Amino acid sequence: MTPPHHPPARHPAAQHPAAQHPAAQHPAAPPTAPTPTLTIDALGRKCPIPIIMLAERIGEVPVGQVVAVLADDPAAQADVPAWCMLKSQEFVMSADLPGHGWAFLVRRSY
Repeated sequence: MTPPHHPPARHPAAQHPAAQHPAAQHPAAPPTAPTPTLTIDALGRKCPIPIIMLAERIGEVPVGQVVAVLADDPAAQADVPAWCMLKSQEFVMSADLPGHGWAFLVRRSY
């Protein structure tokens, strides 16, 4: 006579690592956008005006503070981050504006 077949026992250590840590199952919430000290409205302006406006006015905020540039020219999506890299300013993020355009956040580095 053959012994009865028993399925192998499951041990908690055999679970996937994410199953052991409930917090690991949910991705972290996206970081919240910093509140800008200055908002530059460049909506309706074509390249290079949004960048010129940013360059002229970033000195109005203290170092470490954030400037928001509102723009709807598609060139601004590449121009703002590129300007930040060239001028050693911190490009924080961009976000879609309701309707059309984007808000670009730049932190003054110096």
